[in-house]
Amino acid sequence: MKKFIKWAVIALVAAIFVGTFVFLYQKSRPKEKVYEISTVQLKDLEKSTIVTGKIEPRDEVNIKPQISGIIAELYKEAGQMVRKDEVIAKVKVIPDMNSLNSAENRVRLAEITLAQAETDFQRMEKLYQERVVSAEDYEKSQVALKQAKSEMTNSRDALNIVREGISLSNAKMSTTLVRSTVDGLILDIPVKVGNSVILSNSFNDGTTIATVADMSNLIFRGNIDETEVGRIIEGMPVTITVGAVQNLEMNARLEYISPKGRETNGANQFEIKAALSVPDTVTLRSGYGANAEIVLDRVTKAITVPESALEFSGDSTFVYVLTDSVPKQQFQRRAVQTGLSNGIDIEVKSGVRVGEKVRGILKEEEK
Repeated sequence: MKKFIKWAVIALVAAIFVGTFVFLYQKSRPKEKVYEISTVQLKDLEKSTIVTGKIEPRDEVNIKPQISGIIAELYKEAGQMVRKDEVIAKVKVIPDMNSLNSAENRVRLAEITLAQAETDFQRMEKLYQERVVSAEDYEKSQVALKQAKSEMTNSRDALNIVREGISLSNAKMSTTLVRSTVDGLILDIPVKVGNSVILSNSFNDGTTIATVADMSNLIFRGNIDETEVGRIIEGMPVTITVGAVQNLEMNARLEYISPKGRETNGANQFEIKAALSVPDTVTLRSGYGANAEIVLDRVTKAITVPESALEFSGDSTFVYVLTDSVPKQQFQRRAVQTGLSNGIDIEVKSGVRVGEKVRGILKEEEK
């Protein structure tokens, strides 16, 4: 019995030893390299760039007051259509004290001058009837009276403009009424009733009462990197996608490329504009974010392989063509000449034929 146990222990130890040896041997063997295989195909390739930007109206006009004052009334709201010369707001004038004082003094002086002219004319008229003075002197007194009356009217008109912003002689063209200068949609009214506004002059831009734009004439405005601006020209077709509108692609045509770049976040960028063709069933808003895809180059029926199949060595480019797959993969290294790439596939001008299989990404599996 003891002898049997002894041999059993020896057999168990031997089995453990052999098993350990086999396990370590299997682990020490190198893994067989297995590669993904791709087929050389004919494809149409396009190289494009994506430019981010916004949808904007071509013409956006800021409506500003002709006088300084306070907003008394607003007749329109953002989102409403407005016609040219239609009133948007009314401004209540806050007169400048110096201008008001000068205008009042002018009226007082005009009143004195008119009173004196009337007195002189009455005296001259009586003397003329008695044939004491000549007709020429009488006519001069008439002219002086007319001039005094005209000055009286003008001075009162000027005083009313300073006080109220309204001309007595032409109330329809009142400067207190802020009118649209174009037909279009009101995009924004940044003021409220009671806000102070100032007119535009050489010292400031003035207060914007409203922003009006023609939303039937839209453009895409964006910036393209200097590495790609040299490959685009005015007139190229552009495809526009708008993030706020799902499943919408619009055609556009590149119409402007800035001749001067601007540095943005360390990169030199050039502004571009493209004219949009918006379908009648689509409504776009000013400021929508959009992407413009511009095709920089195109090749039809190109012999292509995946870019991952290429190997670069110095100035040369190679692919590995599959020659056998049993019992293991075997490849032939070939030099190739490449062309256009779209980032996934690349054109091969020489070195391979359509239908051949080339080595791709490495996979590892245990034998």
